[in-house]
Amino acid sequence: MKRWTAGLVLMASLASVLVATPAHADAVRDQEYWLQEYGIEAAWKTTKGAGVTIAVIDTGVDGTVKELVGAVTGGTDFSGQGSSNGQTPVGDDNPAHGTLVASLAAGRGTGTGAGVIGAAPAANILAISIGFTGGPISSDDQIAQAVRYAVDQGADVINLSLTRETLDWPVSWDSAFLYAMDNDVVVVAAAGNRGSGTTSVGAPATMPGVLTVAGVDVNGVASFNASTQGITIGVAAPSEDLVGVAPGGSHVLWNGTSGATPIVAGIVALVRAAHPELDAANVINRIVATAHDTGAPGADAIYGFGLIDAEDAVNANVPLVEENPMGSLAEWITIYRRAESTPAPVPTFSPSPEPVPEGDNSTIAGPISPLGTLLPTVSMLRNVGVPLAIYGIFLLILAGSGVLAWRRFRSMRERE
Repeated sequence: MKRWTAGLVLMASLASVLVATPAHADAVRDQEYWLQEYGIEAAWKTTKGAGVTIAVIDTGVDGTVKELVGAVTGGTDFSGQGSSNGQTPVGDDNPAHGTLVASLAAGRGTGTGAGVIGAAPAANILAISIGFTGGPISSDDQIAQAVRYAVDQGADVINLSLTRETLDWPVSWDSAFLYAMDNDVVVVAAAGNRGSGTTSVGAPATMPGVLTVAGVDVNGVASFNASTQGITIGVAAPSEDLVGVAPGGSHVLWNGTSGATPIVAGIVALVRAAHPELDAANVINRIVATAHDTGAPGADAIYGFGLIDAEDAVNANVPLVEENPMGSLAEWITIYRRAESTPAPVPTFSPSPEPVPEGDNSTIAGPISPLGTLLPTVSMLRNVGVPLAIYGIFLLILAGSGVLAWRRFRSMRERE
């Protein structure tokens, strides 16, 4: 497979800064329309995600902001630019990105009914910072290392609000993502945004087994700029007019499936907390099986299985499945990586001239006509000459006996 060296792309656009007012209703919390409309607040009556860890592989998470104090329980840096705990924002493009993502997944708020609260406000965040512009270690390799690290640190969910903008992915991701899936970790990835140039879903959202998230506007209609399309989409979630907390504690409005993805990752955390007995395949199945169908039969390339419903995902009676509804990465690797490998050369038989024994005065013939292959060669005659001569004599004797018997028969008839 072709090796891509381009950096990964973040999928969010920031808008105006919000200023919270000391009114009875908090201006920040009031912006989180998805909490009620998508059943998240109703799901909190059952669980808020305690005991579940969400790994945010991104630009780093500022764990000092009020909404995330106590939420970030571990982490590391693979970019070479951040801090050892993954809590220093890195990158020149959008260093606030990872903190915004984490706040929508597991923000604690700033008080009763105030500040940004995530979909799973009792879940933990594992902050993993990576670089998006290459460096000593490519972004591709950093992702592979980060995924493995997340699994080894006990993550239950991995959030990837990024894209390669390519359908394919490097071979190093095969084993890393398969490692996550084999260890029962749910991987959630953003579909991408047309507004930032992603016209169709790109890896890691194209990988089988990954729960891919598309975006919708405040009315639940597919977003044009803050989403994209692709047959690997699992569910759709809000991706417009999202409010999040940035490093330093400021609040911003932003758009993109970068924000829709942690909302879904938070809902996955709620399901894992409510149903600790379920494996990753059945956790994902609860998410997609309870999504609200948008009208198209089955999954479609715009909404996937439909709009998320946290309450039903947590509480509905959903039959168990044996396979991940988003597909099998192991099966894909077996089929396609084998097909892409260079086939071993198939040995071909090339007849060579038979060696001439010492003392043999015969010559080696030149090119043989098609009929020549039906005629005996000198070697054949030499090898079967004696038996053939004996057989020939026997035939001559037999033929002579037949002629004599025929003549005697005719002579006896004439006498009669």
